[in-house]
Amino acid sequence: MSAHFSETRTVRGACPQDCPDTCAFLYHVEDGQLVEVTGDPDHPMTRGGLCVKLKNFAEHHYNPDRLMHPMKRVGPKGSGQFERISWNEALAQIKSRWTDIITEHGSQAILPHAYLGHQGTLNGLTAGDAFFNRLGSTVAEKTYCESGSSTAWIMTVGPTGGLDVESLAFSKYIIVWGMNMLNTNLHAWPFILKAKENGARLVVIDPVRTRTAKQADWHVRIKPGTDGALALGMMNVIIGEGLVDRDYVEKYTLGYEQLAQRAAEFPPERVAQITGIAAQDIVTLAREYATAQPSAIRQGVAVERSPGGGDAIRAITCLPALVGAWRHVGGGTVEMPIWEFPFKFDFMCRPDWIRPGTRVVNELDLGAALTGTMALDPPIKSLFVYNSNPVSQAPAAASIVEGLGREDLFTVVSELFITDTAKYADILLPATMQAEQYDLMVTWGHLYVMLNQPAIEAPGECVPNIEMFRRLARTMGFDDDYWSLSLDEMLLRSYDWSAPQMQGITLEALKEKGYMRLNVGLPHERAPHAQGNFKTPSGKCEFASSLAAGGNFVVPVWRSGYEGMQPGGAVDPVPNYIAPAEMSDASLAQRYPLNLVSPKPHAFLNTQYGNEPTQQRRQGEQIIVIHPQDATTRQIEHGSYVRIFNDRGSFEARAELSEDVSAGLMMTNVGHWPGLNRSGTAVNSTTPPRHCNLGQAGAFSDNLVDVQKV
Repeated sequence: MSAHFSETRTVRGACPQDCPDTCAFLYHVEDGQLVEVTGDPDHPMTRGGLCVKLKNFAEHHYNPDRLMHPMKRVGPKGSGQFERISWNEALAQIKSRWTDIITEHGSQAILPHAYLGHQGTLNGLTAGDAFFNRLGSTVAEKTYCESGSSTAWIMTVGPTGGLDVESLAFSKYIIVWGMNMLNTNLHAWPFILKAKENGARLVVIDPVRTRTAKQADWHVRIKPGTDGALALGMMNVIIGEGLVDRDYVEKYTLGYEQLAQRAAEFPPERVAQITGIAAQDIVTLAREYATAQPSAIRQGVAVERSPGGGDAIRAITCLPALVGAWRHVGGGTVEMPIWEFPFKFDFMCRPDWIRPGTRVVNELDLGAALTGTMALDPPIKSLFVYNSNPVSQAPAAASIVEGLGREDLFTVVSELFITDTAKYADILLPATMQAEQYDLMVTWGHLYVMLNQPAIEAPGECVPNIEMFRRLARTMGFDDDYWSLSLDEMLLRSYDWSAPQMQGITLEALKEKGYMRLNVGLPHERAPHAQGNFKTPSGKCEFASSLAAGGNFVVPVWRSGYEGMQPGGAVDPVPNYIAPAEMSDASLAQRYPLNLVSPKPHAFLNTQYGNEPTQQRRQGEQIIVIHPQDATTRQIEHGSYVRIFNDRGSFEARAELSEDVSAGLMMTNVGHWPGLNRSGTAVNSTTPPRHCNLGQAGAFSDNLVDVQKV
């Protein structure tokens, strides 16, 4: 009898989640089984630790509810009743239905819907764009998050990575603006702690007293959607008290006089009325920020989630140049360092395959597109969903559910599990998880190129997104060379490997090391705009945006599946304060007097892991945080179940009375699976399908509701 020796090996990978941290993984494999996933201790950001969301990542691969094979619907739409079919049968049904739809209505009657359920170059945000552009479908504009922020950022400083989050360790004054870092950017937190050890002051600007705010030296509690007014009020003080870095402004900025005129409209007393922040606190914040150099601002996505969010980001992004913070290591601001990565979107997305006149439908308008509220000719007759779960994550969820229930809508969903969206599919296609696929990860929170290598075989008949779209391309008769390139060739063509920041970085080196830092300067020396060199048309920080001058405004649409610039409406060259729409409507506020915000959860990643029992225990059931004053007037006790509602819909949650929110404000987390909640619905049943003023971002936080005890 021969002895059995267990084969143990370690494979390098990277986290697939829509998170700025993009951690370096070590997959631990025994006898072909994934037994553990740990953080790489040598990676300067990951430092060996993973967030609570990934604590059971190995077990996640073996969840018994995982979708393993193609399936077809056998029950009513939404029932979740399916039976197994072969890949050939699934592809044949898709081809048959699409061929009939194209013949009768044209290819634009087909609509894809995808986002960042996976964050890879091959399998992520743009994985299906080339296929659907080749098919001639409606173009889906992807603006779930960061699109408003990114548009505002590019208008002000251009496509620059800005402040390195690792350089926060050298800051003396740090503002975390609209971000709960301990939940959503955990691996940047050690650099803030290092700065605090060296005497830095930490300020958190947030409507909610979050876990991060509780760790701050000063929590500045602001009304949702009023961030632009606060930034302009700070400028009013900085300019009025002579705290401007005149030399930096004269050399490296454009439009100072115009900005000064705008800031003059926002004295602290007016800003106090708008924001709910005491006038003296506004003065103190402005003085401290301007004089404690190097000062840094970590911008969060939450700022864009209101009608004026784009201009708020523009105003915040102007602040570092006004006070000369960019001169210093650890000074400036960071929105999304992704701009340092030399993507080649023309290859990834194939915009040359988009037929002239093809319409664009924004993904946040999915409900209106499916129900006919949005007049579309031809109407949407087929929906293809991958890397997304719109029934949970998109606004106005009730209209999406109504649309998905249409008998004449042919819906295909590629998924890991039968989610609330997948329940409505006519055809289900099984997707791989990260340990089973190869990809170069798209990183939007730090400056490391990250390669994920497969550690185990894919179970059942699961395939990566890139393989799924290749099968669909062959099925539809596409014979372009694009569909037969090797995965390495795809990656080599998806980036400009000759760019200066990629020097010394190769796929072969990444296969050995797992990650490599871009050549953009080390954290202790990186001050990218000490002498200007902004990536705007003028080369300066544009207080008055040249992209918006004369109302001839254009927005970057790289998240729409093709690279280029899309015509937009008239935009003021200088940032302004745009008030929230619902909170400014007195009659609506009488009916629905409470504003609801819905930040990301601690234990889920959007809806991912929301079906995992361990993560459910960590996160807890859906709760609603309500101020005791608001609860008392409605006879709501701590722990009682309540219904949160408006004209768009409702959901139920357990009340948690706390002064972590102000009177008039409530907070719940997005990400709970509606089908696993008490009411079968979740927070996005109430959120509006309204857009931010820039980049078509969603205005999720401008959401008036009321609450009653169940």
